[in-house]
Amino acid sequence: MDRFDAMQAFARVVEAGSFTKAAETLHMSKTTVTQLVQQLEARLRVKLLNRTTRKVNVTADGAAYYERVIKLLADMDDAETSLPGAAARPRGRLRIDVPSPFARHILVPALPEFHARYPDIQIDMGVSDRIVDIIDENVDCVVRGGELLDQSLRARKLADLPLGVFAAPAYLAREGTPDHPRELEDSHHRVVAFLWARTGKPLPYTLHNGTERLQIKGRHVLAVDDGNAYLAAGLAGMGVLWLPTYMADAHVARGELVPLFEGWRLESMPLYVAYPPNRHVSVKLRVFIDWIVALMA
Repeated sequence: MDRFDAMQAFARVVEAGSFTKAAETLHMSKTTVTQLVQQLEARLRVKLLNRTTRKVNVTADGAAYYERVIKLLADMDDAETSLPGAAARPRGRLRIDVPSPFARHILVPALPEFHARYPDIQIDMGVSDRIVDIIDENVDCVVRGGELLDQSLRARKLADLPLGVFAAPAYLAREGTPDHPRELEDSHHRVVAFLWARTGKPLPYTLHNGTERLQIKGRHVLAVDDGNAYLAAGLAGMGVLWLPTYMADAHVARGELVPLFEGWRLESMPLYVAYPPNRHVSVKLRVFIDWIVALMA
């Protein structure tokens, strides 16, 4: 038995809550992972995991051992990367998940510079607006807009994204240009609704002009749960959009979107990079987080 492989397999089973999911993330067979954990239990003469047909739960001894194991694995990672040559060339697979508009407009165009600096880091990128279970899916970090509801995660704030209200010229030619945000609530005007992953429902947006403060939800004939589809619907004239300005600027410059409600401001959207609280921040993750913080600065 390779004790390092066995400890790594045990740690991943605890984090994933499943031998199958642990095997997938370690690129091993389920049989191999099971055997490694069984051999580790035999060596320690302690039951580390309680197995049922549906879930794997860690025992009290297993939980105590897990805390020691992740520190030991972290120390081993630090030892391998502490040498000058190793530290200069962090390597390995990094799994991240980011919103689709952020990937398209900001992250992917900047990745050639990251790859030139860190050619030995392989990035596996999930692109979605869904809520990702970082531990269960073995994701190293996620980038998400809005306030973080899971306070157990460690996070760094990347930016406060300015928002604006926009519509396509075709929509305005057909429905007219609204002069006041209230017109989106009580007239023939329509918005494109965005279904937030946390609730599965559209949320109201808060606008203020110094003297008035309004929450506007609007009426819609189309609701989507993906940022790129949301933008495409607005460009097609399906309704008024609430967008981060980084998504709208190029379209405004080309005359494809028109800003609305001059003098009104939307509350900005915080953007975070978040990562597991109980997992060692490896060198490859640390350099990626530092790079993306600098990118957004």
